[in-house]
Amino acid sequence: MDKIKTIIYKEWAEVFKNRMVLFLTAFLPLFMAVLPLIMLFIFNTVDEDMSSMNTGSEQLTQLFSEICSGLSETDCLQVYTLSLFMFMFMIIPVAIPVTIAAYSIVGEKTTHSLEPLLATPIKTSELLLGKALAAVIPAILATWLAYFIFLIGTYFLVSDAVFRQILDPMWILAIFVVGPLLALLAVCTSLMISSRTTDPRVAEQLSALIVLPLILVVIGQSLGLILINSQVILFIGVIVAVLDVIMVIMTVQLFGRETILTRWK
Repeated sequence: MDKIKTIIYKEWAEVFKNRMVLFLTAFLPLFMAVLPLIMLFIFNTVDEDMSSMNTGSEQLTQLFSEICSGLSETDCLQVYTLSLFMFMFMIIPVAIPVTIAAYSIVGEKTTHSLEPLLATPIKTSELLLGKALAAVIPAILATWLAYFIFLIGTYFLVSDAVFRQILDPMWILAIFVVGPLLALLAVCTSLMISSRTTDPRVAEQLSALIVLPLILVVIGQSLGLILINSQVILFIGVIVAVLDVIMVIMTVQLFGRETILTRWK
């Protein structure tokens, strides 16, 4: 455990020297927390124009009867809009750690600190776990902090009925369980690809593709093709958990010390 902590602190000391990584870690979650609050504020200040949206709201109420049951048309529209932004809190833990992990590898290469690190008696699993946690922990904490800011803001901007929808166990599961699982999947993918390539930008770009299925789900709901409900979130969680197990095993097996040293010299 001490070795893993050492790796984590070492990674943070190196990674957060990069202002871009630090900016992304702090700004992206904050932006995703504030943006829906701005939209809610706009909704609340144009109540006189909501009548022109009745037709669209009625269609939403019919299409999303599961989440709009017992809600007014305005509340239904707010729940629909917020559900799209809530899903973004599952994307943040994927976007941030990929950047951190990729920069971590760049630092090891450019500072030539990889060779002495691999020469230590630390196990490959301990090394990779330390690197993974160093990337995942800041992303998860930043996401959770942004979510709490989002909750505080929405408490003052929506009705009690809408706020209860935001606290639905489905979203708690998505943000506090599925989100971290997705973060781990992204980091393992980045580390695995990085161990087989000499260009860390390739690892970052390929790892970022994990976000694509999530974006497609959001687009699907925005177009009315699917409904993000408990079954969808649970299905995503189970699939990602299985992939995490597979990716962790593959990452350790493919992280060949001698091969990496030879390719990166």
